[in-house]
Amino acid sequence: MNLKEIKGLYDVIISLGSACNPAMELKRLNLRTFAGPLDWSVALSLSDVNRLLKNKFNGFMELENMQLIDGTFAFSNDGVLIEGVESYLIEDTHYNIISVHDFPIIPNQHWSATYVSYKEKLTYRIDRFFEKITSSQSILFIRWAATYEQAVELQSTLEGIVKGQFNILILCPEEGFKGVSEIDWGLDKVCAVKVPRIPNDPGTWNYVLEGITLTPRKQ
Repeated sequence: MNLKEIKGLYDVIISLGSACNPAMELKRLNLRTFAGPLDWSVALSLSDVNRLLKNKFNGFMELENMQLIDGTFAFSNDGVLIEGVESYLIEDTHYNIISVHDFPIIPNQHWSATYVSYKEKLTYRIDRFFEKITSSQSILFIRWAATYEQAVELQSTLEGIVKGQFNILILCPEEGFKGVSEIDWGLDKVCAVKVPRIPNDPGTWNYVLEGITLTPRKQ
């Protein structure tokens, strides 16, 4: 599948990571209609995301599998930064996925103090994710960074859980590369493109997502 073939109308467009940039760019271009469970996390390996999808998010971000790791990011509410508040980085060691914006650093409080409210929000987003992929007639999944083998596995995994038609758009970043170049992986539901390793470059996203729109009732 190439860029021309992937353009068109979709009921819903969903980010599968690897970080926040797909969700941010979809939001900027008014192509994001709900908050997905992976929108504001870091999932560097698509293999881990594939495993998460196969397991239907079972055991995801359970407290016993979570640990504090080095570093901080800005705390945000669905992508809206809360001024002056930083967030802990919390890793799910079972799926190797990191929450980067959900656990505010509050003086004299353990990072897990806000876990219950976070888990409620995550559960709601997971439920919405499955509602969308089982009720929508056409879906576009977007992923930043993947290998051919991971893309094959993702297509197979989604075929087992998605009810309607779907396509997958994968942006493969390469250091020092300029422009956008299609990659022929020969997969009937996957469009892969090589792009510069600049996650939030508006020019790249504008070009790749041009001609991709939401069905009017979904906007």
